[in-house]
Amino acid sequence: MFREMRRSSQLLSHEKCVEVLTGARRGVLSVLGDEGYPYGIPINFVYDPTCGELGSIFFHLAPEGHKLDAMRACDKVSFCTMDEGFRNEGEWWWYVNSVVCFCRASIIEDPQRKHDALVALAKKYFPPSVDIEGDIAKNGHRIHMAELTIEHMTGKIVQEK
Repeated sequence: MFREMRRSSQLLSHEKCVEVLTGARRGVLSVLGDEGYPYGIPINFVYDPTCGELGSIFFHLAPEGHKLDAMRACDKVSFCTMDEGFRNEGEWWWYVNSVVCFCRASIIEDPQRKHDALVALAKKYFPPSVDIEGDIAKNGHRIHMAELTIEHMTGKIVQEK
């Protein structure tokens, strides 16, 4: 159902894909937007490798808007992210590990699951001094949490030369 990566010599292991997804600060969610145009938007996210076979990606969104409308119209989405990259001594070019996930998107309806996803997201981005539970109690009702259930995942090391 999914294409094999053409340049298999650059293929990342599953473990390296998990490392990139766990460590990346932001990624790009792509949905089928209005009038059939692709819509890609940078998002903050948290990856949970324990959900399903390949894991899930969680992010927050407004209770209305383009992303939500697009995900409700078509739950098939893609998500990509990359690490900070590295450069070998004596080389001017960078190497970047990237991951592309093909997913099914859903809005989390269960209050406890939504809360758990919010806490995980907050722990990734909030400074330790923030009262996460207090912030969720105050503002959690204003947002939706989405889950991207990963169906296929590939990673690639890209040489920017």
